[in-house]
Amino acid sequence: MIKAVLTDIEGTTSSISFVKDVLFPYSREHLAEFVKLRRDDTDVRKILDEVRALEGAALSEQEVIGRLREWIDEDRKSTPLKTLQGLIWEHGYQHGDFHGHVYEDAVRCLRGFKARGLRLYVYSSGSIYAQKLLFAHTQFGDLTPLFSGYFDTRIGAKQDSESYRKIAASIGLPAGEILFLSDVEGELDAARAAGFGTLKLVRDGALPPSRHPQAADFDAVCC
Repeated sequence: MIKAVLTDIEGTTSSISFVKDVLFPYSREHLAEFVKLRRDDTDVRKILDEVRALEGAALSEQEVIGRLREWIDEDRKSTPLKTLQGLIWEHGYQHGDFHGHVYEDAVRCLRGFKARGLRLYVYSSGSIYAQKLLFAHTQFGDLTPLFSGYFDTRIGAKQDSESYRKIAASIGLPAGEILFLSDVEGELDAARAAGFGTLKLVRDGALPPSRHPQAADFDAVCC
């Protein structure tokens, strides 16, 4: 019996285009200015040092900024990049530059899950901070009360089955009592290998062959 739902964000609860066409360009455009204004903040200094450690070089601040821009262009799943992007996006949300996109059917279904007593969790390559920002600033209002917890790449890569074992242990439920929702086959494979139930969201086009149950939207998930 499913007692908890773990959901991806991009391509699942939310439009891929929102991330690709709104959030990524915004962070790239404001990255240099943000770092220069906040370079003395402990969190920002830590991020810059993490980039240097990953590169194995004593990069200048400008070189770090250049490397981060390259990572944005590559859509690299780098923890320091995702953490910094979350800080930059906070500014955008707070100033009304954009709202977090969530599909209406996803909101309706997640609220239904919550009303039925299921515990809801998020697992995304974006930082936990960025996840909370998105769900706190949607066109449907603050959705963060729906969720019992959040996970990002600090717990492990999304296509590594060990990450899901750690998530199940953190949630405190057997893996078989957790349903994972995603649009990425490799993530679903890893979750299934860890014992999770899985369901693939395919938002656009016909449902392709898959090793997992599929749905075109959340209405089909909740029916």
